[in-house]
Amino acid sequence: MPGQGAEKATEKSAERTADLQVRSGSEGSLRNAAATQAVLDVMARLRDPERGCPWDIEQSFGTIAPYTIEEAYEVADAIERTDMAALKEELGDLLFQVAFHARMAEELGAFDFADVAQALADKMIERHPHVFAEAGDGRTAEQQTQAWETLKAEKRAAKGGSLLDDVAMALPALMRAEKLTKRAARINFDWPSSKEVLAKLDEELAELKAADASGDQDHIAEEMGDILFVMANLARKLKVDPEDALRRANAKFTRRFQYIERALAAAGRTGPQPLDDMEQLWVEAKAAEKR
Repeated sequence: MPGQGAEKATEKSAERTADLQVRSGSEGSLRNAAATQAVLDVMARLRDPERGCPWDIEQSFGTIAPYTIEEAYEVADAIERTDMAALKEELGDLLFQVAFHARMAEELGAFDFADVAQALADKMIERHPHVFAEAGDGRTAEQQTQAWETLKAEKRAAKGGSLLDDVAMALPALMRAEKLTKRAARINFDWPSSKEVLAKLDEELAELKAADASGDQDHIAEEMGDILFVMANLARKLKVDPEDALRRANAKFTRRFQYIERALAAAGRTGPQPLDDMEQLWVEAKAAEKR
């Protein structure tokens, strides 16, 4: 039954969790518990069929999922800007998404927030024996990462299916491409170095040029996808986060384009402008960043 997540936990897990609570300090634990309960109470009221908010009541897992993804990106944005006030707010918004999904699951009799939290605590304890064991096993960070991946691989193997099955479909396509190639590389399905990937990129560019010349839009889209996939693979080989690299490129484009807008506005020029003029302003913006 929902609401009995803590009671369902194994005795050993409950003891470990209780031990962690004692070590974290009773005052802090009580404050955390009260604040968490406040969030859950607000969520329950919003979903109350008689007294709740009509918008919140009519939502489902599917309609809320895009907001969950959006909030995660807003957390990342606050981190990128090193804005701690915004980070606190965005983390709260993300936590509320967890509470929203858990509440809907509880209404279905599937699980509740306590089940989610307990399962998370159990998983983290299981994956960090070097921390939670009676005596640490002396693993380095790299060794722990390898052990973690081995444990996840064993669980995937026990379930059967493909090595790629649990690479989430909902991930941004560029991020998922990088993760797919990383997963395939575990069984040595990988280019030896970035040199071979760069050669593959040249090959794919030639195919895109041919597709563009043909005018076949489906073929063009397919070849464009191949190039993006190769680029994600190349980023992995170069140890570059493709999403982060693209975010930086977006930010750079935004800065330089806004420089052009400001320069044109200062000159009293509005609407479409000659490309050569804007290109010159772009060069100025680029030079200004290097000063």
